[in-house]
Amino acid sequence: MTRVVGQLLLLNVIALLFAGLGTPLFSEFQLVPVQIFQKPWTLITYQFLHGVTGHLFFNMIGLFFFGPRLEVRLGSRRFVTMYLTSGLVAAIVHMAYTVLNASAGGLYVPMVGASGAVFGVFFAYARFWPRDKILVWFLIPMQVRFFVGALTLLSLWSGLGGVQDNVAHLAHLGGFLGGWLYLRWAEWRSPAKQFQRKVQSPAVRMNESDLTAIWSKIDPATLHPVNRDEYERISDKVRSLGWSALTDRERIFVNRFGSSS
Repeated sequence: MTRVVGQLLLLNVIALLFAGLGTPLFSEFQLVPVQIFQKPWTLITYQFLHGVTGHLFFNMIGLFFFGPRLEVRLGSRRFVTMYLTSGLVAAIVHMAYTVLNASAGGLYVPMVGASGAVFGVFFAYARFWPRDKILVWFLIPMQVRFFVGALTLLSLWSGLGGVQDNVAHLAHLGGFLGGWLYLRWAEWRSPAKQFQRKVQSPAVRMNESDLTAIWSKIDPATLHPVNRDEYERISDKVRSLGWSALTDRERIFVNRFGSSS
């Protein structure tokens, strides 16, 4: 059991016990679409509330089995951010569908549950380990990617009228969307992607005259010893092979230190 997963499990159980006391504060934390501008905090707090024990159990069993490995992969801070983001997007999708579907009555129906957040965990797990096998209902062996695919089809069919119940099925799809959006954002901010963007920058497309002009501005005496060694190595390479022989990394080095001189 990892730290954040354990904390989330505990918070959800405590919230259910809290709701069982019949406290009027429960209504302050559940999400009611028509009240969202008066109670914006409910976009987060609704994710920790459950109306019945069965609802809590199935959400927490999913978090228990899928969450720890994902937390180790992402890190605790990123994991909890992804979890809350998935729940947030799930709420937005649910409210958007309610408005677009012209369901005035639905705007007053409270929404609670960690399903959207947990579905985001399902999606992220399938993103990293799609071929892992699980036992659905503890009986049916299935790869995680097919499990997520089945949940997607089921939620879409149910949400568009296939099942008439009190479950916000499209919010589950919103949880998938939230997980996908967060992982895309995290990937965009990763060191590898940042370097790739630098490699694709105008620095690597500069011609020989531009490189020469920038290179002439660098004063090796002002460089850190490590950078000075790199400067001398590139100088030797240019003298022997010319500017066309420089790699993208070396061109970025020239642009970086020449532009800052």
